[in-house]
Amino acid sequence: MGRAYAVVGAGRQGTAAAYDMARFGDADEVVLADVDLARARKAAARVNRLVSHRVARGVTADVRREASVRRVLRDADVALSAVPYFFNLGLAKLALETKTSFVDLGGNTDIVRKEQALDRQARKAGVAIVPDCGMGPGLNVTLSVRSMELLDVPERVVVYDGGLPQDPKPPWNYELTFNIEGLTNEYHGTAPAIRDGRVVRLPGFSEYEVVDVPGVGRLEAFVVASSLSTAPWSFLGILKSYEGKILRYPGHFAQMTAFRDLGLFELEPVVVDGRPVVPRHVFHALYESQVTPKQIRDVCIERAVARGTKDGRPAEAVVELVDRADEATGFTSMERLTGWHAAIVAEMIAHGRIPPGAHPVELGVPAGPFVEEGRRRGLRITEEVRPTA
Repeated sequence: MGRAYAVVGAGRQGTAAAYDMARFGDADEVVLADVDLARARKAAARVNRLVSHRVARGVTADVRREASVRRVLRDADVALSAVPYFFNLGLAKLALETKTSFVDLGGNTDIVRKEQALDRQARKAGVAIVPDCGMGPGLNVTLSVRSMELLDVPERVVVYDGGLPQDPKPPWNYELTFNIEGLTNEYHGTAPAIRDGRVVRLPGFSEYEVVDVPGVGRLEAFVVASSLSTAPWSFLGILKSYEGKILRYPGHFAQMTAFRDLGLFELEPVVVDGRPVVPRHVFHALYESQVTPKQIRDVCIERAVARGTKDGRPAEAVVELVDRADEATGFTSMERLTGWHAAIVAEMIAHGRIPPGAHPVELGVPAGPFVEEGRRRGLRITEEVRPTA
Protein backbone atom coordinates (compact mmCIF):
# COMPACT_ATOMS: atom_id res chain seq x y z
CA MET A 1 0.00 0.00 0.00
CA GLY A 2 1.35 3.41 -0.98
CA ARG A 3 1.20 6.80 0.70
CA ALA A 4 -1.23 9.68 0.41
CA TYR A 5 0.17 13.20 0.12
CA ALA A 6 -1.41 16.64 0.04
CA VAL A 7 0.22 19.81 -1.28
CA VAL A 8 -1.44 23.06 -0.25
CA GLY A 9 -0.60 25.66 -2.88
CA ALA A 10 -0.35 24.64 -6.55
CA GLY A 11 2.17 27.22 -7.68
CA ARG A 12 5.72 26.65 -8.94
CA GLN A 13 7.24 25.04 -5.86
CA GLY A 14 4.11 23.10 -4.93
CA THR A 15 3.93 21.56 -8.40
CA ALA A 16 7.61 20.55 -8.29
CA ALA A 17 7.05 18.96 -4.87
CA ALA A 18 3.98 17.08 -6.09
CA TYR A 19 5.93 15.74 -9.06
CA ASP A 20 8.62 14.40 -6.75
CA MET A 21 6.04 12.74 -4.52
CA ALA A 22 4.35 11.16 -7.52
CA ARG A 23 7.58 9.83 -8.98
CA PHE A 24 9.64 8.93 -5.92
CA GLY A 25 7.29 8.94 -2.92
CA ASP A 26 5.51 5.61 -3.35
CA ALA A 27 2.31 7.61 -3.76
CA ASP A 28 -1.17 6.20 -4.19
CA GLU A 29 -2.42 9.76 -4.48
CA VAL A 30 -1.11 13.32 -4.48
CA VAL A 31 -3.74 15.99 -3.90
CA LEU A 32 -2.90 19.50 -5.10
CA ALA A 33 -5.10 22.02 -3.29
CA ASP A 34 -5.38 25.67 -4.23
CA VAL A 35 -7.86 28.50 -3.88
CA ASP A 36 -7.83 28.57 -7.71
CA LEU A 37 -9.33 25.24 -8.80
CA ALA A 38 -8.22 25.70 -12.42
CA ARG A 39 -4.62 26.15 -11.30
CA ALA A 40 -4.81 23.09 -9.05
CA ARG A 41 -6.18 20.94 -11.89
CA LYS A 42 -3.62 22.27 -14.34
CA ALA A 43 -0.78 21.45 -11.92
CA ALA A 44 -2.18 17.95 -11.30
CA ALA A 45 -2.50 17.32 -15.05
CA ARG A 46 1.12 18.38 -15.53
CA VAL A 47 2.29 15.98 -12.82
CA ASN A 48 0.27 13.11 -14.30
CA ARG A 49 1.66 13.82 -17.75
CA LEU A 50 5.26 13.85 -16.48
CA VAL A 51 4.94 10.56 -14.58
CA SER A 52 2.78 8.95 -17.29
CA HIS A 53 -0.02 7.81 -15.03
CA ARG A 54 -2.91 9.32 -13.07
CA VAL A 55 -1.84 9.83 -9.47
CA ALA A 56 -2.41 13.56 -8.86
CA ARG A 57 -5.69 15.42 -8.67
CA GLY A 58 -6.52 19.06 -8.15
CA VAL A 59 -9.05 20.30 -5.61
CA THR A 60 -10.09 23.65 -4.24
CA ALA A 61 -9.08 24.80 -0.76
CA ASP A 62 -8.78 28.25 0.78
CA VAL A 63 -6.19 28.50 3.58
CA ARG A 64 -8.30 31.30 5.09
CA ARG A 65 -11.14 28.80 5.60
CA GLU A 66 -10.17 26.00 7.96
CA ALA A 67 -12.96 23.63 6.95
CA SER A 68 -11.83 23.48 3.32
CA VAL A 69 -8.24 22.71 4.31
CA ARG A 70 -9.25 20.22 6.97
CA ARG A 71 -11.01 18.14 4.29
CA VAL A 72 -7.75 17.98 2.33
CA LEU A 73 -5.52 17.14 5.30
CA ARG A 74 -7.61 14.42 6.92
CA ASP A 75 -7.05 11.91 4.11
CA ALA A 76 -3.30 12.55 3.76
CA ASP A 77 -0.41 10.84 5.51
CA VAL A 78 1.77 13.93 5.01
CA ALA A 79 0.87 17.45 3.91
CA LEU A 80 3.19 20.05 2.43
CA SER A 81 2.52 23.78 2.63
CA ALA A 82 3.62 25.79 -0.40
CA VAL A 83 1.67 28.92 0.53
CA PRO A 84 3.03 32.14 2.09
CA TYR A 85 4.79 31.68 5.42
CA PHE A 86 2.18 33.50 7.52
CA PHE A 87 -0.31 30.66 6.97
CA ASN A 88 2.05 27.90 8.14
CA LEU A 89 1.43 27.99 11.89
CA GLY A 90 -2.33 27.69 11.40
CA LEU A 91 -1.85 24.85 8.92
CA ALA A 92 0.50 23.02 11.31
CA LYS A 93 -2.15 23.22 14.04
CA LEU A 94 -4.78 21.91 11.65
CA ALA A 95 -2.47 19.04 10.77
CA LEU A 96 -2.27 18.15 14.46
CA GLU A 97 -6.08 18.03 14.61
CA THR A 98 -6.28 15.70 11.62
CA LYS A 99 -3.20 13.71 12.73
CA THR A 100 -1.41 14.49 9.48
CA SER A 101 2.34 14.97 9.36
CA PHE A 102 3.38 18.34 8.00
CA VAL A 103 6.25 20.16 6.27
CA ASP A 104 6.41 23.68 4.87
CA LEU A 105 8.62 26.05 2.90
CA GLY A 106 9.10 28.34 5.89
CA GLY A 107 10.32 31.87 5.41
CA ASN A 108 10.01 33.37 8.89
CA THR A 109 12.09 32.18 11.83
CA ASP A 110 9.67 33.49 14.48
CA ILE A 111 6.84 31.41 13.01
CA VAL A 112 9.15 28.41 12.66
CA ARG A 113 9.93 28.60 16.38
CA LYS A 114 6.20 28.55 17.17
CA GLU A 115 5.82 25.46 15.00
CA GLN A 116 8.74 23.80 16.78
CA ALA A 117 6.98 24.53 20.07
CA LEU A 118 4.28 22.06 18.98
CA ASP A 119 6.69 19.17 19.64
CA ARG A 120 4.83 17.66 22.60
CA GLN A 121 1.47 17.79 20.81
CA ALA A 122 3.01 16.30 17.66
CA ARG A 123 4.52 13.39 19.54
CA LYS A 124 1.22 12.76 21.30
CA ALA A 125 -0.60 12.82 17.95
CA GLY A 126 2.00 10.53 16.38
CA VAL A 127 2.89 12.97 13.60
CA ALA A 128 6.06 14.75 12.49
CA ILE A 129 6.34 18.46 11.77
CA VAL A 130 9.39 19.84 9.91
CA PRO A 131 9.13 23.53 8.99
CA ASP A 132 11.52 25.67 6.93
CA CYS A 133 12.28 23.23 4.13
CA GLY A 134 13.25 24.38 0.62
CA MET A 135 16.44 25.61 -0.97
CA GLY A 136 17.47 28.03 1.74
CA PRO A 137 16.70 27.62 4.52
CA GLY A 138 16.44 23.90 4.01
CA LEU A 139 18.76 22.24 1.54
CA ASN A 140 21.67 24.53 2.41
CA VAL A 141 21.32 23.59 6.08
CA THR A 142 20.97 19.85 5.33
CA LEU A 143 24.15 19.89 3.24
CA SER A 144 25.96 21.77 6.00
CA VAL A 145 25.02 18.96 8.39
CA ARG A 146 26.40 16.47 5.87
CA SER A 147 29.70 18.37 5.70
CA MET A 148 29.92 18.20 9.51
CA GLU A 149 29.29 14.44 9.44
CA LEU A 150 32.28 13.91 7.14
CA LEU A 151 34.68 15.13 9.84
CA ASP A 152 35.41 13.57 13.21
CA VAL A 153 35.28 16.94 14.97
CA PRO A 154 33.72 19.82 13.00
CA GLU A 155 34.55 23.27 14.33
CA ARG A 156 33.74 25.90 11.71
CA VAL A 157 31.14 25.86 8.92
CA VAL A 158 30.40 28.29 6.11
CA VAL A 159 27.30 27.71 3.95
CA TYR A 160 27.03 29.26 0.48
CA ASP A 161 23.96 29.28 -1.74
CA GLY A 162 22.58 31.23 -4.67
CA GLY A 163 20.20 31.16 -7.61
CA LEU A 164 21.50 32.80 -10.78
CA PRO A 165 20.75 33.08 -14.51
CA GLN A 166 22.73 30.66 -16.67
CA ASP A 167 23.27 33.46 -19.18
CA PRO A 168 23.76 36.71 -17.22
CA LYS A 169 23.04 39.92 -19.07
CA PRO A 170 24.51 43.31 -18.18
CA PRO A 171 24.10 45.66 -16.50
CA TRP A 172 22.47 43.63 -13.73
CA ASN A 173 23.70 40.06 -14.43
CA TYR A 174 20.84 38.85 -12.26
CA GLU A 175 17.31 37.49 -12.74
CA LEU A 176 14.44 37.11 -10.31
CA THR A 177 13.03 33.59 -9.96
CA PHE A 178 10.92 34.43 -6.91
CA ASN A 179 8.94 37.36 -5.49
CA ILE A 180 10.97 40.57 -5.27
CA GLU A 181 9.75 41.06 -1.67
CA GLY A 182 11.89 38.06 -0.77
CA LEU A 183 14.94 39.66 -2.34
CA THR A 184 14.68 42.99 -0.53
CA ASN A 185 13.86 41.26 2.77
CA GLU A 186 17.05 39.28 2.28
CA TYR A 187 19.01 42.46 1.60
CA HIS A 188 17.77 44.35 4.66
CA GLY A 189 18.77 43.57 8.22
CA THR A 190 21.18 41.23 9.96
CA ALA A 191 21.87 37.49 9.93
CA PRO A 192 22.30 35.17 12.94
CA ALA A 193 25.57 33.27 13.05
CA ILE A 194 27.88 31.58 15.51
CA ARG A 195 31.13 33.39 16.23
CA ASP A 196 33.59 32.43 18.96
CA GLY A 197 31.07 29.98 20.38
CA ARG A 198 28.14 32.40 20.72
CA VAL A 199 25.23 33.54 18.56
CA VAL A 200 25.76 37.00 17.08
CA ARG A 201 24.05 39.13 14.43
CA LEU A 202 26.19 39.80 11.36
CA PRO A 203 25.36 42.93 9.34
CA GLY A 204 24.09 42.41 5.81
CA PHE A 205 26.58 42.96 2.99
CA SER A 206 29.50 42.04 5.26
CA GLU A 207 32.16 39.30 5.13
CA TYR A 208 32.71 39.78 1.39
CA GLU A 209 34.83 37.23 -0.47
CA VAL A 210 35.27 35.79 -3.96
CA VAL A 211 34.77 32.06 -4.61
CA ASP A 212 35.21 29.91 -7.71
CA VAL A 213 32.43 27.48 -8.61
CA PRO A 214 33.25 24.79 -11.21
CA GLY A 215 31.18 25.21 -14.34
CA VAL A 216 29.88 28.60 -13.25
CA GLY A 217 32.95 30.75 -12.64
CA ARG A 218 34.02 33.39 -10.15
CA LEU A 219 31.28 34.61 -7.83
CA GLU A 220 30.88 37.09 -5.01
CA ALA A 221 29.84 35.83 -1.58
CA PHE A 222 28.52 37.96 1.27
CA VAL A 223 26.19 37.89 4.24
CA VAL A 224 22.50 38.68 3.83
CA ALA A 225 19.61 38.43 6.28
CA SER A 226 18.77 35.01 7.62
CA SER A 227 18.98 31.98 5.38
CA LEU A 228 19.98 29.56 8.15
CA SER A 229 16.77 29.58 10.21
CA THR A 230 17.31 28.15 13.71
CA ALA A 231 20.54 26.28 12.87
CA PRO A 232 22.90 28.73 14.66
CA TRP A 233 21.08 28.10 17.93
CA SER A 234 20.96 24.34 17.36
CA PHE A 235 24.73 24.15 16.81
CA LEU A 236 25.62 26.47 19.67
CA GLY A 237 28.07 24.62 21.92
CA ILE A 238 28.99 22.26 19.07
CA LEU A 239 30.65 24.64 16.62
CA LYS A 240 32.98 27.59 17.10
CA SER A 241 31.52 29.33 14.05
CA TYR A 242 28.61 28.81 11.63
CA GLU A 243 27.53 31.33 9.01
CA GLY A 244 25.79 31.63 5.65
CA LYS A 245 26.53 33.68 2.54
CA ILE A 246 24.70 34.40 -0.70
CA LEU A 247 26.36 33.91 -4.11
CA ARG A 248 26.10 36.43 -6.93
CA TYR A 249 27.91 37.32 -10.15
CA PRO A 250 30.68 39.97 -9.87
CA GLY A 251 29.36 43.52 -9.66
CA HIS A 252 26.12 42.68 -7.85
CA PHE A 253 27.57 43.44 -4.42
CA ALA A 254 28.59 46.97 -5.40
CA GLN A 255 25.25 47.68 -7.08
CA MET A 256 23.10 46.46 -4.19
CA THR A 257 25.32 48.10 -1.57
CA ALA A 258 24.84 51.43 -3.35
CA PHE A 259 21.05 50.95 -3.43
CA ARG A 260 21.04 49.98 0.24
CA ASP A 261 23.23 52.91 1.29
CA LEU A 262 20.94 55.24 -0.66
CA GLY A 263 18.05 53.95 1.49
CA LEU A 264 16.11 52.19 -1.24
CA PHE A 265 15.46 49.08 0.87
CA GLU A 266 13.88 51.05 3.72
CA LEU A 267 10.19 50.80 4.57
CA GLU A 268 9.86 54.13 6.35
CA PRO A 269 8.17 56.61 3.96
CA VAL A 270 9.96 59.72 2.76
CA VAL A 271 8.24 62.83 1.45
CA VAL A 272 8.53 63.43 -2.31
CA ASP A 273 6.70 66.41 -3.82
CA GLY A 274 4.61 66.62 -0.69
CA ARG A 275 3.57 62.95 -0.72
CA PRO A 276 4.82 60.02 1.39
CA VAL A 277 6.67 57.41 -0.66
CA VAL A 278 8.07 54.09 0.57
CA PRO A 279 11.63 53.78 -0.81
CA ARG A 280 11.43 50.00 -1.11
CA HIS A 281 8.31 50.25 -3.24
CA VAL A 282 10.14 52.61 -5.60
CA PHE A 283 13.01 50.13 -5.88
CA HIS A 284 10.57 47.31 -6.62
CA ALA A 285 8.83 49.33 -9.33
CA LEU A 286 12.10 50.23 -11.04
CA TYR A 287 14.17 47.06 -10.57
CA GLU A 288 11.71 44.17 -10.88
CA SER A 289 10.80 44.73 -14.52
CA GLN A 290 14.47 44.85 -15.51
CA VAL A 291 15.42 41.53 -13.89
CA THR A 292 12.28 39.44 -14.52
CA PRO A 293 13.04 37.01 -17.39
CA LYS A 294 10.51 35.92 -20.00
CA GLN A 295 11.92 32.40 -19.73
CA ILE A 296 13.83 31.15 -16.70
CA ARG A 297 17.01 29.18 -17.37
CA ASP A 298 18.73 29.26 -14.02
CA VAL A 299 21.61 27.66 -12.18
CA CYS A 300 21.56 27.12 -8.42
CA ILE A 301 24.61 26.54 -6.27
CA GLU A 302 24.91 25.02 -2.81
CA ARG A 303 28.26 24.69 -1.08
CA ALA A 304 28.92 23.76 2.54
CA VAL A 305 32.48 23.90 3.89
CA ALA A 306 33.22 22.40 7.30
CA ARG A 307 36.63 22.71 8.94
CA GLY A 308 37.89 20.69 11.86
CA THR A 309 39.76 17.41 12.27
CA LYS A 310 39.71 14.00 10.61
CA ASP A 311 41.75 11.10 11.97
CA GLY A 312 43.39 13.50 14.40
CA ARG A 313 44.58 15.93 11.72
CA PRO A 314 43.25 19.29 10.47
CA ALA A 315 40.88 18.81 7.53
CA GLU A 316 38.00 20.35 5.66
CA ALA A 317 34.93 18.72 4.14
CA VAL A 318 33.22 20.27 1.12
CA VAL A 319 29.73 19.26 0.00
CA GLU A 320 28.64 20.93 -3.23
CA LEU A 321 25.74 20.94 -5.67
CA VAL A 322 25.49 22.81 -8.96
CA ASP A 323 22.08 22.33 -10.56
CA ARG A 324 20.50 23.74 -13.72
CA ALA A 325 16.96 24.12 -15.06
CA ASP A 326 15.67 20.87 -16.51
CA GLU A 327 14.53 21.14 -20.12
CA ALA A 328 12.81 17.74 -20.07
CA THR A 329 10.38 18.47 -17.23
CA GLY A 330 10.32 22.26 -17.55
CA PHE A 331 11.18 22.74 -13.89
CA THR A 332 13.62 25.50 -13.04
CA SER A 333 16.51 24.71 -10.75
CA MET A 334 14.96 26.91 -8.06
CA GLU A 335 11.74 24.87 -8.29
CA ARG A 336 13.65 21.59 -8.19
CA LEU A 337 15.81 22.41 -5.19
CA THR A 338 13.05 24.15 -3.24
CA GLY A 339 10.19 21.77 -3.99
CA TRP A 340 12.24 18.61 -3.94
CA HIS A 341 13.92 19.26 -0.60
CA ALA A 342 10.51 19.68 1.02
CA ALA A 343 9.11 16.67 -0.84
CA ILE A 344 12.01 14.41 0.16
CA VAL A 345 11.49 15.39 3.80
CA ALA A 346 7.76 14.64 3.47
CA GLU A 347 8.55 11.27 1.92
CA MET A 348 11.05 10.47 4.70
CA ILE A 349 8.26 11.12 7.20
CA ALA A 350 5.82 8.97 5.23
CA HIS A 351 8.32 6.08 5.24
CA GLY A 352 9.08 6.36 8.97
CA ARG A 353 12.60 7.78 8.58
CA ILE A 354 11.73 10.88 10.63
CA PRO A 355 9.96 10.15 13.93
CA PRO A 356 6.96 11.96 15.44
CA GLY A 357 7.64 15.38 16.94
CA ALA A 358 8.33 18.92 15.74
CA HIS A 359 11.88 19.03 14.41
CA PRO A 360 14.22 21.79 13.27
CA VAL A 361 15.34 20.94 9.74
CA GLU A 362 18.98 20.81 10.90
CA LEU A 363 18.23 18.17 13.55
CA GLY A 364 15.28 16.30 12.10
CA VAL A 365 16.43 15.51 8.55
CA PRO A 366 19.03 12.71 8.26
CA ALA A 367 21.65 14.32 6.04
CA GLY A 368 23.39 11.22 4.67
CA PRO A 369 20.17 9.52 3.53
CA PHE A 370 18.97 12.85 2.14
CA VAL A 371 22.08 13.10 -0.07
CA GLU A 372 21.37 9.58 -1.34
CA GLU A 373 17.81 10.59 -2.21
CA GLY A 374 19.02 13.70 -3.98
CA ARG A 375 21.43 11.70 -6.10
CA ARG A 376 18.63 9.26 -6.95
CA ARG A 377 16.88 12.22 -8.56
CA GLY A 378 19.94 13.16 -10.55
CA LEU A 379 21.18 15.95 -8.29
CA ARG A 380 24.97 16.01 -8.61
CA ILE A 381 25.94 16.34 -4.97
CA THR A 382 29.69 15.92 -4.49
CA GLU A 383 31.62 15.29 -1.28
CA GLU A 384 35.32 15.79 -0.63
CA VAL A 385 37.43 15.61 2.50
CA ARG A 386 40.94 17.03 2.26
CA PRO A 387 43.75 17.84 4.71
CA THR A 388 44.47 21.44 5.63
CA ALA A 389 47.61 23.05 6.98
